[in-house]
This record gives sequence, structure tokens and C-alpha cells, in this order.
Amino acid sequence: MKLKLATLALGAVMAAAPAMAELVFPSLSYRTGPYAANGIPFADGYQDYFTLVNERDGGIGGVMAKVIECETGYNTEKGVECYEATKGEGSLIYQPLSTGITYQLIPRASADGIPVHSMGYGRTSAKNGKVFEWIFNYPANYWDGASIAVNHLLDLNGGDLSGKTIALVYHNSAYGKEPIRTLEELSKKHGYDLSLLPVDHPGQEQTSQWLQIRRERPDYVLMWGWGVMNQVAIQEAANIRFPMENFIGIWWSGSENDVLPVGDGANGYKALNMHLPGSDLPIYEDLKTYVYDKGLAAGAGDQAGSVLYNRGLYAAMLAVEAAKKAQEIHGTGQITPAMMRDGMEALEITGALMEELGLPNFGPEFAVSCDNHGGSGLGIVQQWDAAAGTWNQITDYIAPDAEVLNALIVEDSMAYAAENNIAERCN
Repeated sequence: MKLKLATLALGAVMAAAPAMAELVFPSLSYRTGPYAANGIPFADGYQDYFTLVNERDGGIGGVMAKVIECETGYNTEKGVECYEATKGEGSLIYQPLSTGITYQLIPRASADGIPVHSMGYGRTSAKNGKVFEWIFNYPANYWDGASIAVNHLLDLNGGDLSGKTIALVYHNSAYGKEPIRTLEELSKKHGYDLSLLPVDHPGQEQTSQWLQIRRERPDYVLMWGWGVMNQVAIQEAANIRFPMENFIGIWWSGSENDVLPVGDGANGYKALNMHLPGSDLPIYEDLKTYVYDKGLAAGAGDQAGSVLYNRGLYAAMLAVEAAKKAQEIHGTGQITPAMMRDGMEALEITGALMEELGLPNFGPEFAVSCDNHGGSGLGIVQQWDAAAGTWNQITDYIAPDAEVLNALIVEDSMAYAAENNIAERCN
């Protein structure tokens, strides 16, 4: 009740205040290049959610939101240029949608005092808020994803992977290399053999990797791919008749764009997800009324309901809720990047809140804190039904191996702190 009264009081203060400037949310998008098919739906979902909030709610706490889109082409140098070009616009939070760009922005944004949210990507050890004050990666990170995949395989094998072989097909970049250390540590714990198969950008040539898989016959293949690499890998797997139910992608390798080009051959392919797939959610009724029917949809307006469109909605929703929390904490609608950081660190996503937002059971419940910038780390496994043309959730939310991951996060984050002379906080 106290929270509701405080929120109402804040709303009254904002309503009585003079008109405020807009709250700025940059979108580092990529609608061009070899990764455009995946970048477009995320950018559309991200922008459409802010449009919905403006049209339906009159903005965030009475202040209209403004999305500034800057094309990166999934190029790290261009991503940094976009950051430098937009940070002076009052930008509250950056969501780079690229691990390479995120790595470059961590020291820059930290020095500038602007929060970065690398949702399910980026530097995993940024989960340690004691070291990474301005960087967040909730609700899950790549090491979570690697552990979730292994835990799913453990479930399928009665808890025993000893003697099994797992191949990792990965984008030969900072992104693709991120889960390797975790998979190596988990292999020591569970006794499976790990084979590493890098794929060079952009990923159109994978013949040698899949010939090796056909020759070595691993029990399972995991994939850390993006863009055209995903559909090529799935097609190659189909060509060698690798069992699709034994092929699992990370959440960036599980969109419609990855499987539709392969046709029936993709049936049974699995991927992780940090939220539910599909458009059977109440929020889509509001999107239709306030965005689509008004002709305000981003891009071509044809991405609604896709996995990556939903992820864009999710990222924007988390940003909006953090902004609301920041307004509540500081008693003002016109928040600064530093205030936005406070809101992100105090963010709590409950089942009741998601239901209120028209996203019931859409994602896991989680809370952010000073020492935990990564949330719960939970994820589901979804499977592609080629005949129906849909992704189906086939597991409940799976928890990662906290014992293994927390030790790795402490080790990596403390090494970063020592290299950069960063004193721990939250003490």
C-alpha cells in the first residue's frame, strides 16, 4: 500500500509539473548487412514498445520516450561511433545487441556514467555489480545459457553425461567464444568430451565443420551463432541427417529466420530462450489498438509475434520498468543516466507485474541488486515444429549451475578489477 501511495503521489507531482523534455533511449540497430534478418525484428519490437507506452500511457511517468536509432551493421567500430554520436542527447541506457560492441562500451560508458544493458549477451562477469557498477546483463547471460543446455542434456540422460561427446559450433568472435570456459569446466564436472568448431564471419561457409561432425559423430551439438550462420548450420545438419533433437542453439540461434529457410529439415531443432515465444499475449491487443492500427509500427510492421520481436519488446519493457523505478526513487520524472542506473539496480520483475503489463508468465521472475546485475539466470528450451511453423516451449524454466558459474564470475570479474584498478562496492 505504501508503494502504491508513493507512486500515486509521484504521479500527482509529475502531472502538476511543467512539461518535461523527452526521455531518450538510443537503439543501436542493424537493419543492413549479413545480420539484418535478426537485427530488424529486435529493433522493431524495441521501438514499438516505446510507441505503445507513449500512445497508451502518455509516456513514462508523464514524460514521453524518444527512441534514437543508429545503424551499426553489427560492426563494433560503428557501434562505438553510434555511442559517441548519441550519448550527448541525454541517452539513459544503451542496449548494444552485440557482444563486441558491449566489450568496447564497458569502459567508455562506465567512465561517462551511462548504464549498459547487455540482455543475455556481452561480458558474462558483468553480473558482478561489485565490480561493474554501470553494466547489467539480466535476466540471464551466456554462461547461464551454456549451463542450462548442459542441464537439459543431463535431464535427458538420467543425470549422467559421462562418455558423451558435445560439439560446440560457434561464431569465431567474442560472442561465440564466451561459453567455452564454462563448457570446459562443466565437462570436468560431468565427464563429457568437448569439441570446438569455430565458424568465421559471417558464417556462410561451414562445410568442413559439418564434415567433421559427420565423421566424429558427437552425441550433441550446441551452437552459438547469429544471422546467416544459424540457417546455414541448420541446413548443414539436415544435409548430414544429424538428429535435430540433439542440436541446441543459444537464444540468439532460435528465431524463425534461422529455421524457416531450411523447411522440413529443421523440424525438431531446439534452442534456448529467456522468454516465451509467440503472440498469444494480452499485450498484443494493446499493440494492435495503439500502434499497428494507427500505422505507427516500426519498420515494415511485419515482425510482430516473432521470437526476436518479442525480445525487443522484452528489452524495452525492462528499460521502461527501470525508468519507472528510477522516477520513484528520485521523485522526478526527468531522470538522468545516473538515476536510471539506480532504477536498474533496484529493478524487480514479479509475476504480478508481468501480468499487469500484458505479459503473463512471459519471462522468469528476478530481482537485481548491488552485487547481482544478472538476475536469475533461468531459461527454457523451445523446439521448432516445422509443420505448424511455431516454436513450442518444451521445458519449464531451467536453473544454471550456480556453484560452477559463480566461481567463474568472481574469478573473471576480480581479474578485470585488478587490471583496471577498480575497488569493489556493495560492502
